[in-house]
Amino acid sequence: MVSPDITPTRPAVRGTAVAVTVTAAAALLWQAAAPSHADTPHTAGTEVTATVETAPVSHSGDAADDPAVWVHPGDPAKSVVVGTDKKGALEVYDLKGARIQRVAGDHGNNVDLRGDIVVSADDEAENGNGAMHIYRMDAATRKLKHLKDVPTEVTAHGICMYKSPSSGKLYAFPNSTSGRVEQWEITVDGDAVATRSVRLFGAESTVEGCFADETTGKLYLGEEDVGVWAYGAEPDAGTGRTLMDSTGSDGHLTADVEGITAAGDRIIVSSQGSNDYTTYDRATGSYTGRFSVVRGSAADGCEDTDGIDATTANLGPAFPHGVFVCQDGSNTSPGTSGNQNFKLIPLERITT
Repeated sequence: MVSPDITPTRPAVRGTAVAVTVTAAAALLWQAAAPSHADTPHTAGTEVTATVETAPVSHSGDAADDPAVWVHPGDPAKSVVVGTDKKGALEVYDLKGARIQRVAGDHGNNVDLRGDIVVSADDEAENGNGAMHIYRMDAATRKLKHLKDVPTEVTAHGICMYKSPSSGKLYAFPNSTSGRVEQWEITVDGDAVATRSVRLFGAESTVEGCFADETTGKLYLGEEDVGVWAYGAEPDAGTGRTLMDSTGSDGHLTADVEGITAAGDRIIVSSQGSNDYTTYDRATGSYTGRFSVVRGSAADGCEDTDGIDATTANLGPAFPHGVFVCQDGSNTSPGTSGNQNFKLIPLERITT
């Protein structure tokens, strides 16, 4: 693996940002009731409940993993959640949680999107060497169209996408349990796809969750037993990195560090070992609090969470201020119990 070229540190202030359109209402909701930065690690946070849960994935056991929210360009109420069933399918759900499509044969562990381009990271493809599956979302049908499979240098396990604000180029970051991360340039012309690998680097141990920020050009990478690192997202950024937060005694995360996303003025990280989510200020990278998704009247909570996603976009009457989506590792009642699934929480319920 490729080692970083600087010694890991945990600076007090770090620049962060998120490529999400922020409405004034959402920003105010995020700023309300923010806890003091003096909070000690693992102080109990806000408890919120979901209003919608998706249909369970088809496979039992540890199957569901990572969601990505696609915002419909013409009618936001028709937006969908793309979720992975890593035992053999990519699934598409409407905002009521009903399954619209099931793409069999995709063992994607993680999924991400930019615009209408959706990419999953499948570490079982290519005889276990890993590949990216590239799709286009059809706005008329709200279904995925397969465009191309791309074998990766790393054994693709996690993935996030990035559109460079300077060049306009589209990139994907497949990463692996070995700690290696690869950056791919993706060019789509109609249904034709061209790709090339532009960077290869790595952490010291298992990585998976990542989030790329078009506003500041940062790539946030979760090293599961260590914490969240900030790298540069441009292909010429090198391997320099800083530690945003850690699983150590002075950190706020409990291994495994899993999904990373953002909405409003917060970055959000799944702290799997504590069954909750930590939040960080976009402008400074400083810790602002934590929240958990608990059992409510419409659905049970999210436990042992892998992937998460969020958007501040107005998604219609059900989610006018946006939505936070979490994978639930133990899907119980109320609601549809059984195999793992994903929970949808109105963004305004999250105030940390």
